[in-house]
Amino acid sequence: MSGFLVVGDAMGRALPLVAGALGAGGVAVAALPARVRMRAELRRRWRTWALTAPVFLGSLYLGAGGAFALAAVLGVIAVSEYVRMAGLGRFDQTVLTASALVLPALAWLAPHVLDLRAAALLLLIAAVPPLLSGDHTTGFTRAARSAFGLLWIPLSLTGLVTLGDTAVAVGLAVALGDVGAWCGGTALGRRGPLARPLSPNKTWAGVVGAAVATGLVLFAVGTFTPQLWAAVLLGCVLGDLLESMVKREAGVKDAGSWLPGFGGLLDRIDSLLPALVLAMVVGA
Repeated sequence: MSGFLVVGDAMGRALPLVAGALGAGGVAVAALPARVRMRAELRRRWRTWALTAPVFLGSLYLGAGGAFALAAVLGVIAVSEYVRMAGLGRFDQTVLTASALVLPALAWLAPHVLDLRAAALLLLIAAVPPLLSGDHTTGFTRAARSAFGLLWIPLSLTGLVTLGDTAVAVGLAVALGDVGAWCGGTALGRRGPLARPLSPNKTWAGVVGAAVATGLVLFAVGTFTPQLWAAVLLGCVLGDLLESMVKREAGVKDAGSWLPGFGGLLDRIDSLLPALVLAMVVGA
């Protein structure tokens, strides 16, 4: 895949869908009465969506080169947040940051290189910093956390490049799936069987809301298949739980504080990362 992509059906259908969702969302949050507890936060989230949605779609519109640039920028920022939470050092961060640049570049220029051998090599690369620094006390922990970070962030983001037009559908479905999960949890998660907790702050009602939203989005952009729907939905559920696990051990509420309404970048793309991996698996 090289140069500029011809705009596919998914992108052509996603543009008016995003415009409509942002427009309807803007009207809804503007009309919220002052007594609504989350009014200010919902407005901050809408502004962040209004700024980031054009960047995401615009990058993918440019083709594989744009997808590489998007994956690299997201990877570098997400890695910096992960390094802080995981308590890794500068040498570890250098390896992770370099991987965040190299892996999307390989997905663009030499996709045949990215296979199981590359994944195995990443595990060895993760052990290099503690080995060379002679860390005999926390070396194994550092290597394990670096290996997880390599697989979780840079490798996952190569899906933005390799999935092509499907990456548009996955990204949009994940974003609106989060909205569906919030709506489902708010509307159905107060009592009854769907109010059962999936995690301390998540209920099965949220999963139902995410299932409906992701299915509708994939259908609307013309990419719906049962396999892709399952991949996106599972990514939405696992991604949120996975990042919560990391944050709980790190003792932090958010991965960062610079993204209004969300916290850090990892708080925004936590579901996207496993969804991209699973979409690559079902599309293989």
